[in-house]
Amino acid sequence: MDQPFSRPEWTRREILALPLAAAVAAASACRPRFDRAAFTVPARSAVGLFPAADYRVDLADVIYRGLQTLRVDVRGKRVLLKPNLVEYENGSCINTHPLVVAGAAVAMLRAGAVSVAVGEGPGHRRDIEYLLVSSGLYDQLKELRIPFVDLNHDDVRPVTLKSWFTGLRSIVLPASVLSADLLVSLAKLKTHHWAGMTCGMKNLFGIVPGSVYGWPKNLLHFRGIPEFIVDLNATIRPGLTIVDAVVAMEGDGPIMGSPRPLGFIAMGTDVVAVDATCARVIGLAPDRLTYLKSAAEFLGNVDDARIDQRGEAPARYRTRFDVIESMRQLRDE
Repeated sequence: MDQPFSRPEWTRREILALPLAAAVAAASACRPRFDRAAFTVPARSAVGLFPAADYRVDLADVIYRGLQTLRVDVRGKRVLLKPNLVEYENGSCINTHPLVVAGAAVAMLRAGAVSVAVGEGPGHRRDIEYLLVSSGLYDQLKELRIPFVDLNHDDVRPVTLKSWFTGLRSIVLPASVLSADLLVSLAKLKTHHWAGMTCGMKNLFGIVPGSVYGWPKNLLHFRGIPEFIVDLNATIRPGLTIVDAVVAMEGDGPIMGSPRPLGFIAMGTDVVAVDATCARVIGLAPDRLTYLKSAAEFLGNVDDARIDQRGEAPARYRTRFDVIESMRQLRDE
């Protein structure tokens, strides 16, 4: 059997990085990966799947009702929405749809948030103005007078990591992320050719500043994408996750895949449980996704017996996404 996520060619830079990666892995194996006493996994986690047949529905109402159903209190809070904004291709489904972003902003303000901003640090396309305008997000934010923060070039502060799967002990992160009262991972549901799936947890990769870690944040890629997903979510816990699964992406995601209509918005305060639920919906086994298997040890609930479903039952949307060859072992079979 082929090795998972194998690649036929390596660049000189990657080859030179292999001894460093091996040394990091060896050192990490001798250290604890997290302090169990510092984390509390909730006894139960609620995840809501709310119908949204297409982007013409009142998404602000869908998300507002989700907040009420899940009893998420945003009153008086400064909210930062972190969408998935990576690249733009006409007719594609790469990014969190701008109407979902706008709907989330309106819902937060309606629910009593004192302010709402949108922030992203694309790891693929450096020209943020191009992405904002071509994706249609600029027009939505302008109409609502919602500010946008380029997290790739925001002021940064050092942060001590709360888990050490990468072997790193600290990183620097944008001040806008650290000062928000509520960070919302406003993700797009997609397959991912390295991580297996991108959803609420992987979406946080975009808060890491490219001005420090490069494009596409290769300094952290070399440390291990699944490992860094866990370290980042252990350190910067999103208070709420909202997933655009109105139209998802299957196949060679997160950029080159194909649109797959699903027709729902997923929401929850336990990002691990949200990701596990979405994985099951698209036919992937959560315990075969490296980052979810690790997160289940100390961050959140993966076992569906400890996840309380709100809204629609996952069975209504369950399907089987097309995946690339190296990801077939991740299927729930």
